[in-house]
Amino acid sequence: MTTTTTPPTPPTPPAPAPPRRARTLDTASSFLHRTPRLRLGLLLSAPMLWLGLAYLGALAALFVTAFWHTNTFTGEIVREWTLDNFVTLFTNDVYRTITVRTIGIAALVTLVDAVLAFPMAFAMAKFCSPRAQRILVIAIMTPLWASYLVKAYSWRIMLSGNGVVDWLLAPFGVDSPGYGLTATVLTLAYLWLPYMILPIYAGLERLPDSLVDASGDLGAPPWRTFRSVVLPLTFPAIVAGSIFTFSLSLGDYISVRIVGGANQMLGNVVYDNIGAANNLPFAATVATVPVVIMLGYLAVVRRTGALDNL
Repeated sequence: MTTTTTPPTPPTPPAPAPPRRARTLDTASSFLHRTPRLRLGLLLSAPMLWLGLAYLGALAALFVTAFWHTNTFTGEIVREWTLDNFVTLFTNDVYRTITVRTIGIAALVTLVDAVLAFPMAFAMAKFCSPRAQRILVIAIMTPLWASYLVKAYSWRIMLSGNGVVDWLLAPFGVDSPGYGLTATVLTLAYLWLPYMILPIYAGLERLPDSLVDASGDLGAPPWRTFRSVVLPLTFPAIVAGSIFTFSLSLGDYISVRIVGGANQMLGNVVYDNIGAANNLPFAATVATVPVVIMLGYLAVVRRTGALDNL
C-alpha cells in the first residue's frame, strides 16, 4: 500500500503595507471624524476668509475713510483723523432732510410690499396645489431675471404724462402721479416685492392647518383667527422679508434718479460725492448711515426670530 504525502501549503505572504501617503490620509480622516468642530472650521475657513477680505475688509476701509477729509484746494485725500464730515452730515438741514426722506421711503416701500405680499403668499401656501405652488414661485421669481434698468425705465414710461397709468386713471378724473416720491415708492415696491413674498410664503407653508381649523372650531371668526393665530406665527417671516425690502430700498439710488424727479436719497449723495464732487471721505461718511441703520434694525428684529427665516 502506497501512502501519498500532500506537500505542505506555502505560507501566504503578508499584504503589502499601504503607502505612507495613504496612511497619513487615513490618520487625518480618522482625526477629523473624531473632531467635528475642527472639521466644520476647516470647511468654513475658505469662504470665511473670502468674506473677511472682500466684504468686512472693504467695510472697515469705508469706516476709516469716513474720518479723513479732502483738501479743498488740491482735491487730494488728507489722511488725518477728523469728525468734520460727521458734523456736516448731522448739522446740515439738507442732509438731515435727505436722511429722513430715505428712511421714510424705505419704510413705506416695506409696508406696501407687506400688504401686497401677504394675501398672495397666503393663497399660494393654503389654497394652491403643489404643482400650482411651483408654477407661482417661478412666476414670482421671473421678474428678477430681467434687468434692473429695464424695469425702472418701464415704470418711467408708464408714469409719464401719456403713459399707461395716466390712461387707466383718466376715466376717474385722476392724473398720473408723474415723477417724484410717489413714483419712487411704486417703482421700488415693484422691484423688491418678490423678496417679501417668498419669505412670507415659506413661513405660511410651515404654519399647521390644524391650528387654523382649531381656531375656527372654537368659534373664532376669520379676522380673529388671522389676528390671533396666523399673524403672530408668521410675523418672523414678515420681518425677514422686511430686512430685504428695507435694506435694498435704503441703499438704492438708481430708481430715484430715473423716476424720482428732483428728490434725492442717501445713495444719490454718495454717488454725487464720488463722481462730480470728488469727495470720497464725505461719500464714505454718508454711506455709513444706512449701514448703522441696518445694524440697529437687525439688532432689534433678532429678538423676533426673523433671522431664522432667512
